[in-house]
Amino acid sequence: MIRCHLSTFMGRDRLRIADVSRLTGLNRSLVTALYRGTATRVELPALSKLCQLFKCQVGDLLEFVPPIRNGDSA
Repeated sequence: MIRCHLSTFMGRDRLRIADVSRLTGLNRSLVTALYRGTATRVELPALSKLCQLFKCQVGDLLEFVPPIRNGDSA
């Protein structure tokens, strides 16, 4: 699973979904999906705009979380 940390960056900078949409030019529905962690795809230009806005790397914004398999202890 891929976890998006957009909400963390938005909270840090006290930005609303509408603010991020306006500042990046990204569709509000995409920003909302990323914020809620429900996005199923993201185009590279969108990631680039978010990284520019928050002055971060893609790896700061997105995180790979390995699935938990049955029988594994966590």
